[in-house]
Amino acid sequence: MRPDGRRSLPSAELRRSETVRVRRLDHILLAMPAGRESDARKFYQGTLGIPEAMKPPDLAARGGCWFEDGELKIHLGVEKTFVPARKAHPAFIVDDLAGLTAALIKAGYPVSHDVPLEGYHRIFVDDPFGNRIELMEVKAPPPQGS
Repeated sequence: MRPDGRRSLPSAELRRSETVRVRRLDHILLAMPAGRESDARKFYQGTLGIPEAMKPPDLAARGGCWFEDGELKIHLGVEKTFVPARKAHPAFIVDDLAGLTAALIKAGYPVSHDVPLEGYHRIFVDDPFGNRIELMEVKAPPPQGS
């Protein structure tokens, strides 16, 4: 037993677990309030350009919606006592941050900035439910000889 009261792993179990590694992120799940799927579609599909994916029928009854493009998978799930994520947030790499920023502002989504992050241009935007989203573009390397 550990000092915090939790059970320690037996040494054989611990050795086995040392070879197990997390391989990659499958998807992120953001919470949303019930009945606002059309707002999610307008933002994630319409403005960010991430196509909607069909949820499996047994999960579709719960509400929410999924947006997926290749390995990018954003799932929105209904939370009865919804509170937006204000600090914890996903950060998405984008190709044309200036163009996306203009599209967000035109669509009525205010953007904000934070301290610079070396190697990136970035902004923050709230989704329609108040969840914080970071959008990042890799800075082009300086020309050779500069």
